[in-house]
Formats: sequence, C-alpha cells, structure tokens
Amino acid sequence: MDKFNIYQQIAERTQGDIYIGIVGPVRTGKSTFIKRFMDLLVIPNIENTYQKERAIDELPQSASGRTIMTTEPKFIPNEAVEVVIDENVQLKVRMIDCVGYMVKGAMGHLENNAPRMVSTPWYDHQIPFEEAAELGTKKVINEHSTIGIVITTDGSISDIPREDYVEAERRVITELKAINKPFVVIINSTNPRDSETLKLRDEMEQRYGVTVIAMDCLQMRIDDVDTVMEKVLHEFPICEIGINIPKWVEALEDSHWLKSDIITSIRDTFKSATKIRTIKDALPSFEQYEFVKRAVIDKVSLGEGNVLIDLSAADGLLYRILSEESGMEIEGEHKLISLIKDLARVKKEYDRVEYALHEVKVKGYGMVSPQMEELTLEEPEIIKQGNKFGVKLRASAPSIHIVRYKQKRNCNKRRHRYNKTA
Repeated sequence: MDKFNIYQQIAERTQGDIYIGIVGPVRTGKSTFIKRFMDLLVIPNIENTYQKERAIDELPQSASGRTIMTTEPKFIPNEAVEVVIDENVQLKVRMIDCVGYMVKGAMGHLENNAPRMVSTPWYDHQIPFEEAAELGTKKVINEHSTIGIVITTDGSISDIPREDYVEAERRVITELKAINKPFVVIINSTNPRDSETLKLRDEMEQRYGVTVIAMDCLQMRIDDVDTVMEKVLHEFPICEIGINIPKWVEALEDSHWLKSDIITSIRDTFKSATKIRTIKDALPSFEQYEFVKRAVIDKVSLGEGNVLIDLSAADGLLYRILSEESGMEIEGEHKLISLIKDLARVKKEYDRVEYALHEVKVKGYGMVSPQMEELTLEEPEIIKQGNKFGVKLRASAPSIHIVRYKQKRNCNKRRHRYNKTA
C-alpha cells in the first residue's frame, strides 16, 4: 500500500485524530521510538513554524543503560499538531510516552534502598515510583490513546536479559487485548534481521495472537514507520464483510439447501473474526466445505473497515444443481448446450399457443393464428369484370382453435339383485 493510502485510511478510522500510546516495559526504547517517529513523519510535515519548533523542544530524551529516563507520562507534543501528508491528508497527531511496567534489573525506581516517592496529578500525596509508573501506563492504554504500540526488546539494546522483560510485556499486551485497542508489538533489537530475532517474533505472534514487528528503533527509517502504521490499520475492528457468490447461486430460492449451506459456512467461518487481520487467517476454513472451490479477498477498504471476499463454487456443482432443479441429467457443458437447444425449440412452439391457452382459461376459447411461413399461395387467377381485368390471389394457412369443454360423467353404481334360495 502506498504512503498516501496508509495515512488517508488511518485518518478515516480515527476521524483525523491520531493519539499513539507508546507502552511496554521500562528500558525497551519507547522514547527512542517516539523521537525517531517524530523526526521522520511528524515534524517535517508541520507547516506552522512555531508549532514545529515547539514540537522539537518537547522531544523526549533517551539513553542506553539500565537507568529509567522517563519519570512520568508525557504528551509529545503537548498539544496535538496538524500534519499535512502529500497535500491531501490532514491529521492531528500526538504521541503519549509513559514510564512502563517495571522489570528486574532496571534502575531509578529506588532511592537509598527504599521505594522512590514521586508526586502525581492523580493523588494529593506522594506514591512509590513503581506504582505511579503502572498507573500512568494504564491511563495511557485505557484513556489517552486511539491506537497503541507496544515496545519490547530481545535484550540486545541494554544490559537487561530478555527473560526479565517477558512478564511486563505479557501484562501490557493482555490489557490492550482486553479493551480491543488497535495495536502492534515492536521488538526493539540491534539485530532485527537475525534468525534468532525472527524466531522470537514468530513465537510471540503465536503466543499472544498479535502482530509483531522486529526493528532497530534507533535506526528506524520512514519505510519502517509506514510499515508499522499499515500493520496498525489491520488491527482495527471489522465493520462489514461482503461475500461475492456466483450469480446462479443468487437465483436459487432462499430455502434451497446450497444457499442455506453457504450462509451457514460464512457464519461459522467468520464468527470469531473481529479484526481485518484475522480475515485472511479465517479463509482456509472454507476448504472443509465440498461446495466451495476457493475463497479469496477481493477488496479491503481499511478506512471503512470493509472486506469483500470472492467465493467460487466447486467444479461440477452448477450441473448438479441444474440436474436437481430440472429433473434431467446434465453431465457437463455438452449436455447443457444440447438441452438448451431442445428447450429453445420447445419454448418457441409454446410461445405460439401461450396466449391462446390464456384465452381458453379466461373465455373458454382461444385461437392460434398462423405464421407467415405457414401461408400457402395458390396459383393466381385472371378475372374479368365488364371491360376490366384483374388478378385474383388466394392464400390459405392452418390455424389452431382451442375450446374448453367441461366434461360430465355419471358414476352411478350398478345394482344387483340376488334371489334368496331356501
């Protein structure tokens, strides 16, 4: 999908307001991702010079190591800015950074071996840093974002091992799935194309049932940004699924077994499909039905959440249904052509008498008029009338007269007399 379509359709799904919540465990590169995203997509497309300068000043800080850099949720920029992409798409964009869920080995949440106490806008008293981080992360997930991006890591970007991130990433993914927020997961890795990283990506997709992308957030390019946003589009809910079935199936009565079975198969196949991404995964289920040859996606309107699917009937099914409906054995195209020719000839004959039969039912009498090709022209005859001469032409043709006759029949039983003998 080209860049214009991606952001145009995101604008349609979010009514033009894109609030991106960046969540996940601490020390995974969330602030790095936000800075690169803003540098690549948002800031270059801000037309207002003052807003552009302010957005640059509000970019988050990031650093390597174990120390937590983000101390509270932060809107970047503080107020949503209007971004114009390709002169046709206008969006209001704002990203939300958060501390994230704590992981073993991270530093900055303790002070003198005791929980670090911080002030928050949600309480009039100080609370532990770890509690504030979790509360802020939950608010970003539930209240402030229209789409979510979970940032986790394979452990290559810091000194913290991969296994220490697993529980925190599981929590945030579970919470996003529970509220049906459109989101994707990014594995921040210094080796995003390494076989071990790709294996981890596949394992996470299998375990969580979500879309996972491996990338190096520090080296992220505009193509990577487009890929992330396109993947997010596929996580929006489905609004409508349209099915193209063969026209001859549409001509069948609603009570016909084939039409009924097709409707049942569609309901069973898509009953658990809630997101656009899951449609493609559900299509192979059609293969279990003998009357379906193949099912493919014909068109996807991501901006509206609509999917159109082409359903092809199994080979030979048309002739089977024609045989059932007509009571005649139709084995293939050759039989169908022969039958159509015969039926066309019979219909032509019936069309001649159809009106006469109607007249008989209504009036009791009907006549089938002769056709031009049935006229017989007799030999012309010269006639004389006084001093004038002429030619007499005579033609004849057969006509059919149909009369309704109400037949009556007596059904009296014959009576037999039997003489009794002593």
